[in-house]
Amino acid sequence: MFSCMDTWIIADPEHLGGSPRVRGTRISLSLILESLAAGMTVLEIVDAFPSLTEESVRGALSELAHEKELQPA
Repeated sequence: MFSCMDTWIIADPEHLGGSPRVRGTRISLSLILESLAAGMTVLEIVDAFPSLTEESVRGALSELAHEKELQPA
């Protein structure tokens, strides 16, 4: 389980219309996923979006992968 300090994905109505984003940035999780789908590496994403770190991208992806809805029943 993640503690508050380990939470990389946040959402609130005042930023990006409530879309999930990486904590401390205005970078949406969907933008990261679209970038990966387009063939970018994590390091290329970090280079393209300086407010991200490798740790924040990998942390958000790990958090997404461990969401209950994505786990087998």
